[in-house]
Amino acid sequence: MRILLIEDDTDIATNLYDYLESKGHDVDAAADGITGLHLAVTHDFDAVVLDLALPGLGGLQVCRKLREEAKRDTPLLMLTARDTLEDKLVGFAAGADDYLVKPFALSEVEARLQALNKRHRGRVTSRPLQAGGVTFDPATLGVEREGHPVKLPPKCLRLLELLMQQPQKVFSRAELESAVWSGEHPSSDTLRSHMHILRRALAVPGKPDVIETVHGIGYRFVASRGH
Repeated sequence: MRILLIEDDTDIATNLYDYLESKGHDVDAAADGITGLHLAVTHDFDAVVLDLALPGLGGLQVCRKLREEAKRDTPLLMLTARDTLEDKLVGFAAGADDYLVKPFALSEVEARLQALNKRHRGRVTSRPLQAGGVTFDPATLGVEREGHPVKLPPKCLRLLELLMQQPQKVFSRAELESAVWSGEHPSSDTLRSHMHILRRALAVPGKPDVIETVHGIGYRFVASRGH
């Protein structure tokens, strides 16, 4: 996942950053609300970890602006030292998806982010995805390119779904491996092999590949191709 961490406590931010990075996630960080909101609005993240007490612009304000003004539905986990029911209700009313009280276990933060991201992907993919002449229907797992059916093995279907959810976004190898082979430990050639199968299956004579290798980083779905 690509995660935005908005937290002004240096120790907490460092611990979260290091832990999430060690688990294969890409993490960006901001130490104040204004910077955090700017990053959340101008970049695509799979989840946001937001502290409630922030300098410049408080967590509740960041959350409201993200939801009401920017119209972003990025899954958001709010962190706070306040543990009353009223505090939690205010956080949820502002647009938070989940709420975690300090102190917390780092593993629980990641587990909650994974759960939020899975639920969010389920909402996003309830309708067919269309880009670059490719159509993917999550309900039937049917795939077409230029109107012709394409048969893919399960892991390739999952890779295609991830890439098509956010066309043009560069997914790191670690991000794709974590999402598709969660709990497993694929060899270094496993992802490359599945990408080769996926590319070959989607290939159409006279049309460029819709999946692009970003050398040294990972892969992306190029939506403008195939039209």
